[in-house]
Amino acid sequence: MPVLFVSPECIDQQTIVVTGDVLVHLRDSLRIKVGETLWLNNGLAVRYRVEIADVSRRAVTARVLETIQEPPRQTPRLVLGQSLLKGEKMDWVIQKATELGVSEIVPIESQHSVVQLKADRVNHQLARWQRIALEAAQQSEQWRIPTVATPQSLSALLTSLATGTLTLMLAERREGKSLQTVNLPQDARGSILVLIGPEGGWSQEEAQIAEQAGIQPIALGEHILRAETAAIAAISILQSRLGTLS
Repeated sequence: MPVLFVSPECIDQQTIVVTGDVLVHLRDSLRIKVGETLWLNNGLAVRYRVEIADVSRRAVTARVLETIQEPPRQTPRLVLGQSLLKGEKMDWVIQKATELGVSEIVPIESQHSVVQLKADRVNHQLARWQRIALEAAQQSEQWRIPTVATPQSLSALLTSLATGTLTLMLAERREGKSLQTVNLPQDARGSILVLIGPEGGWSQEEAQIAEQAGIQPIALGEHILRAETAAIAAISILQSRLGTLS
């Protein structure tokens, strides 16, 4: 059974009262019964093994049997800067990146992106992406739900980077270091940001912005991959090198 995320406000010492979407999922989809046990996560790195005490139309009440904390992080945070993709490709990247353990996903409004979000649709789209991340985090039993940031330009993203962030930009048809050999930070307090372009690739202006920021292009090999394939391949390689995929 997946680890379901609940709001910290639902937790009162040794009792958890579940309402909303999680209630519906437990009651109607999983058909949870009194006496069954499952894991709940407060989204703040704490998991609770609980026993169901009551199931009603308004709430599921559970008794806490065991509490465990997320193990200390041993590797840098991995952040995906993904240029907006058309159709369901963006949804797919968010889902798979979450399953692979990224800490944050930043949609990039790239100059060559086919999709350009209208201002009045941003909040709706963000809520949808965050829901996809939540569901993927539950299915893959993550400790935390990755944050899906507000879409922004490449220049805005690069100027807001925290100190100690290693930024890697995948760029097709340009020579660059291999993602397999580039030096990676080992400090768990740091971050690695991997930038993936849109279907049409990075514009010349965006490449210059990255170059001026001291970011070197990174290569995945001699073949040209689709944007969504490149994102998942890059994350997988990085997580393997960091030791979170074995």
